[in-house]
Amino acid sequence: MTALKYIVLAIAILMYLLVILFQNKKVWFTSIAAVLVIILGMIFPGRIFNLPEASAIPDCFWAFTHSVFQIINWNVIMIYLGSMTIAALFLYSNVPARIADGIIQSSKNTGIAIVFILAMTGIISIFVENVATVLVMAPIALALCKKLNKNPTFFMIGLAVMSNMEGTATLVGDPPSMIFAAYAGYNFNDFFIHQGRLSIFFIIQAGLIAGCIYFYFFFAKFGKQKIDVEKTPVISWVPFIILLVMIAGLAGVSFINTDFAYLSGLYVLALGIISVLWYRFSQKKSGSEIKELVKGLDWETIFFLLGIFIVVGAIQEAGLLEDFALFLSGICGGSKLLGFIIILVVSVAISGFVDNVPYIIAMLPVAGSLAVNMNLNKELFMFALLIGSCLGGNLTPFGASANVVSMGIVKKEGYPMKFADWLKVAVPFTILTTGISALGLWLLWSR
Repeated sequence: MTALKYIVLAIAILMYLLVILFQNKKVWFTSIAAVLVIILGMIFPGRIFNLPEASAIPDCFWAFTHSVFQIINWNVIMIYLGSMTIAALFLYSNVPARIADGIIQSSKNTGIAIVFILAMTGIISIFVENVATVLVMAPIALALCKKLNKNPTFFMIGLAVMSNMEGTATLVGDPPSMIFAAYAGYNFNDFFIHQGRLSIFFIIQAGLIAGCIYFYFFFAKFGKQKIDVEKTPVISWVPFIILLVMIAGLAGVSFINTDFAYLSGLYVLALGIISVLWYRFSQKKSGSEIKELVKGLDWETIFFLLGIFIVVGAIQEAGLLEDFALFLSGICGGSKLLGFIIILVVSVAISGFVDNVPYIIAMLPVAGSLAVNMNLNKELFMFALLIGSCLGGNLTPFGASANVVSMGIVKKEGYPMKFADWLKVAVPFTILTTGISALGLWLLWSR
């Protein structure tokens, strides 16, 4: 390992430690680390970033242009930005709340209604960012608990963990899925069927079924009475239609054979812009209201992703991830099952305490290389990584942003959430859903 490899590794480790210790400043740390890596690449051209042969760009500027235009996955950034915008207006439309009201009204008793609401939370989270899903479903859960005179703590935990789990199921559900798709070359349809086999969507649904059964028995004590609710008025169905157009369009783009890498990203971003224009002119919103809408989007995650892409890209091009894959191969000793278990368990444990975005960006090439070194199907280890890192975030109250938001909501309602309360619900849920999903993955992809 060259000296520069050690320097890049030291920058990355320091960045990760600071991100873990100071979550509210994580964008600063990733941005500074990215700038340091780019400067190193400019000072030592060809030592960190691979230079093309006969490049027309001077070597000293290649690191900058390569980092900004090639290492950063702009397709992921555009998909996330566009889908975030559509999701924000989908929530504004009150359509999700209206659907949830219909579920409560049609349910035979409270326990079934709660399970349906949690399942609805998961379904919405397939297409809408997890935090936004929790925010729109929380008032419904709180209103139901007030009518039942029950503590909403456990219900809010259920909303968070269900949204985190189902966000894994499709390309637009959550940043880790988008990152996975970009690395693996997956299109929207590949999340459903890939290489003639059931893919990650159906593997996660096995976990959803297990989670619903778990919560049905958990909330059976809430009673058997039927609750009447007033149906939330729908502001407009247009955002819901745009959301459906986005899903259908991404599925259609999957069938287009093109070398243009940004087609799906530009498509989703264009729909996001159309949504904003609809909000401005059809809903007669002022410029300041548009500014508030745009300002309210998750820009922190966008800039966090930009920095992480550059740092992890430098790690990969310096050869560090290949070294780590070889190290893991030695530990596994050629055992497919042991490698599968190590990736799954380590991912769950780490993601219970660390943001899963930088983890999955760093580990996807490792999981892929490890599978190749062991002459296995890459999907087995990469799906295990995706499942472990996304479902592992349910383990602790600070393992995912949706968890933190749910804790804040119940605290405002006068029910401060205890760490033990979270563990009481989330640990069995995480073990059960991860185990069922992992079993489905093994049966489908281990051969």
